[in-house]
Amino acid sequence: MLAGAPAAADTLDVKIGVLRQIHSRETISILDIPAADDFVAGAKMALEDNNSTGRFIDQSYSLVEAKVGANEDPAQKFDAMLAQGVRLFVVDLPAVQLLSIADRAKDALVFNAGAVDDALREQDCRANVFHTAPSRTMLADGLAEYLMWKQWRRWLLIVGSHPQDKALGEAYVRAARKFGAKIVEQRTYEDTGGGRRSDTGVVQVQRQMPVFTQKAPDYDVLIAADESDVFAGYLPYRTWDARPVTGSAGLMPTSWDASHELWGAAQLQSRFFKLFKRGMNARDNQAWTATRMIGEAIARTKAADPKAVRDFLRGPDFDVADFKGTRLTLRPWNQQLRQPILLTDGRATVSVSPQEGYLHQVSELDTLGLDQPETKCKLP
Repeated sequence: MLAGAPAAADTLDVKIGVLRQIHSRETISILDIPAADDFVAGAKMALEDNNSTGRFIDQSYSLVEAKVGANEDPAQKFDAMLAQGVRLFVVDLPAVQLLSIADRAKDALVFNAGAVDDALREQDCRANVFHTAPSRTMLADGLAEYLMWKQWRRWLLIVGSHPQDKALGEAYVRAARKFGAKIVEQRTYEDTGGGRRSDTGVVQVQRQMPVFTQKAPDYDVLIAADESDVFAGYLPYRTWDARPVTGSAGLMPTSWDASHELWGAAQLQSRFFKLFKRGMNARDNQAWTATRMIGEAIARTKAADPKAVRDFLRGPDFDVADFKGTRLTLRPWNQQLRQPILLTDGRATVSVSPQEGYLHQVSELDTLGLDQPETKCKLP
């Protein structure tokens, strides 16, 4: 009888590499200091979800993790993961480093769950790179749609002096043209260095910010483009004119926030807090989504081969749930995950874009960011 019994199915073992940068702990607010498990916590929770399904279909998932210092080349750690048989990577790295590892192993798939640079989705796009992080233009457009819905059409734009701040500022300038807003003036806030917390104080900031924002043309709302986290957090309640602050402080566009609880998100938040004793931030959620996409593709195709995973994700049967009120799909022209943009004040979700009335012939989510006719991406 035993000899006639069918043999147990072999378990498909899937290794997922998590390669992440160490983010600066110099933040304006101590509440924004990155946790030790920043980003990777989201991947770990998604791994539990993948394994919950995998137990029933003979699939097992594990993580191989590496951290990259500020001035460190990730190539050596990436190569070590490749030597361990990893071909699926969830990555939070600056754009230049991300491209270097994507080109280093074109038989691997890289899920960009951190970098917001539009160039990664446009002229520098790669066939083996998918994006769960929204682009800067998606974030800017998400905020712009709400500001236009509110009839706040006159914007004072303040841009930081770092390259990433300027790129974000350009995204807001583009959004103003796209939606018909007027930037009444654009100012630059120069980063003169020093400690973000130790070298500032209530009295000093209270004197500096009103002076910096005075004598502006009449405006409805101030937009801060401060991806470097140098000055935006000091603007709310301190501007010369009594105006709302948005962008990098005040009302902020994001893919996720720890306060988000709509569409069943409270359940995900509760699970995350129970596991990691903190709230889920945008990087955590983007890593969670990327890892779930990998699990969904492998569960459906019964194969961990990067080509099979890529073909499924680009096919008509793929979508993923992310507690944002709609199933998320990929833009086939640049492999960016379509997704709503949450607008939050850090205490609650104020609104969600796309806003009512913004229509599109394919998906309303494609009103956010660069659309297919605008793309510079040429994928094989």
